[in-house]
Amino acid sequence: MAETKTQQQTALGDVAARQLAIATRTVPQMVTITPRWLTRLLNWIPVESGVYRLNKVKNATRIEVDCSSRDEKVLPQTFVDYIENPREYNLAAVQTIVDVHTRVSDLYSKPYNQISEQLRLAIETIKERQESELINNAGYGLLHSVADSQRIKTRTGAPTPDDLDDLIAKVWKEPGFFLLHPLAVAAFGRECTRRGVPPPTISLFGSQFLTWRGIPLIPSDKLPIVKGKSKIILLRTGEAKQGVVGLFQPGLQGEQTPGLSVRFMGINEKAIASYLVSLYCSLAVLVDDAIAVLDDVEIGNYHEYKYK
Repeated sequence: MAETKTQQQTALGDVAARQLAIATRTVPQMVTITPRWLTRLLNWIPVESGVYRLNKVKNATRIEVDCSSRDEKVLPQTFVDYIENPREYNLAAVQTIVDVHTRVSDLYSKPYNQISEQLRLAIETIKERQESELINNAGYGLLHSVADSQRIKTRTGAPTPDDLDDLIAKVWKEPGFFLLHPLAVAAFGRECTRRGVPPPTISLFGSQFLTWRGIPLIPSDKLPIVKGKSKIILLRTGEAKQGVVGLFQPGLQGEQTPGLSVRFMGINEKAIASYLVSLYCSLAVLVDDAIAVLDDVEIGNYHEYKYK
């Protein structure tokens, strides 16, 4: 019986060579991080002592004025009354505590600092939750701040150009942007394609967005989808425009960005260092017609396109 010859290695192999090589490393990646366009597009108002009081004109239709005339007609006398018990918005807190063992941070912080990366990912998660609360919070979120007169339903289910025109009619005073789920953006695009009116695009923050009537469609995955249906929001922003404003607390101890702070809490008997990450924010709709919502938006309609 012939002996099987073992093939002799003539050069250094990959596995052994890799022991001397330095791998190029990335910082930790996290799929839940999104662009968070809403927080970039809102106007943010600093709030002292965590309270924002929204004062309003009481029965503005009773204010009387007169057009200039050439006779000596007596001019009307009037005054502007205010609501006696205006709504006050209190800042809400989004918080977490990040724990890092000192042994880990001491031994394994090259090339990336373990504490910095742990805090970075925690802050990203808190900011994602912030955007969700700005939209969905039962106390101050956009979806829960819409007057009944500013709510409309789709005509046929899928979001059509007619539906978005109806929203614009509700927020016609300098509308800022539509806010909708990415799947609702796609559904609207399909309806436009079906009608032969592809929506133009605009560049914001270095990214491209679809528009309708010149108003950008801003995607956010924080808009709810329930049984294949979602909602589309149209809003006006800014205090000067009597729109929607974001609220934050300035001058926090350990402030990293406006309204967000990181504070060292100490090291316990197990040698674990703790860091408190806090973000304080809220949102206010200054007048009712600053926001409108399109309800019952179906996102699963598709069409077969036939070309002649």
